[in-house]
Amino acid sequence: MSFQQWDPTALPIRPGLYINFKEAAVAQITGGARGIVAIPLKTYTGGTAVAKSFYTVENEADATTLFGSANIQSIKFALQGGAQQVLVYTMPASPLAADYVDMRNAFEARPFNVFVFDAEHDATEQDNTATWVSQNRTDKKHFMFVAGGSAADDIDPALGNARTTGFSDDYIVNLISGVSINGEDYTSAEYAPYIAGLIAGTAINRSITYMQVPVDDVTKRLRNSEIVTALQAGSLVLVHDGEKVKVEQGLTSSKKKIRSIRARQAIATDIEKTARDNYIGKLDNNEDGQMALINAIKAYLETLEVNNVLTDIVVTLDPQRPSVGDSVFLAISYREIDSMERIFLTINV
Repeated sequence: MSFQQWDPTALPIRPGLYINFKEAAVAQITGGARGIVAIPLKTYTGGTAVAKSFYTVENEADATTLFGSANIQSIKFALQGGAQQVLVYTMPASPLAADYVDMRNAFEARPFNVFVFDAEHDATEQDNTATWVSQNRTDKKHFMFVAGGSAADDIDPALGNARTTGFSDDYIVNLISGVSINGEDYTSAEYAPYIAGLIAGTAINRSITYMQVPVDDVTKRLRNSEIVTALQAGSLVLVHDGEKVKVEQGLTSSKKKIRSIRARQAIATDIEKTARDNYIGKLDNNEDGQMALINAIKAYLETLEVNNVLTDIVVTLDPQRPSVGDSVFLAISYREIDSMERIFLTINV
């Protein structure tokens, strides 16, 4: 049976190939199906939850029932930021280092898009989590980690920037600004879940640069030179512009654009999953099978192209590596589309 008659811009005759890629692409663009924030919850007294268990939360009422109203601020922030769901893992009382290892191992078997702590800023566990992020990337599990610091860190941007430099990872975002809401201050570690929700809930063809956050002020207003230094370090900075508080620029700690990295994560995740579900072990490694795979990947990328995620798509067999036996080598290239973030005017008078 030949697959060459499939038109990458139309629905396929048979189910399970193009349509899966198309649906995956639409989900990435809308952001809804990709809005899962993972949080290891420290305290849940007064609720029905038990230790070392997973709970999926979509609203504040369910969170209150499970964990108690006094313990859900991080969950509320993530939902307010735009997360569709919060995947909560309940830590045991007085958790030890081994419990954090167990927590991370448990999360590896669950799907989520952004990981964030429940207001914690322990340097050792942040570093261990950074290593975990890197290991998972190697194992083809792609997600972001949003970190923050203490009140003392937030007052001295040099400390926050040093934390950013220590991470320097495409998949890690480091918030260095604390915020004030209704007269109460929250550290950057406490407010990091909101940023995690914002990232998870924003479509991959949108940037969080200049997005307004619903706070009254930042705990320290940075001068222009301090903002520039923070951006040069790769820190995520919240700025009060005289009227509102906004994200200055959506950057990872490696100084990459969050929009760009999330698009790469989405593409890697979707192609890997759909290949497992529909291609590996199911297609012959001949011209027909190879063209079916190429056309399906092109169709997925073209859906992203229509929605301004990327452009200039090329998907071919890799000319440097013969696709024989049970191995197929593809060469894929495209150009990422960024948001306008710097506008330069020349005004002649």
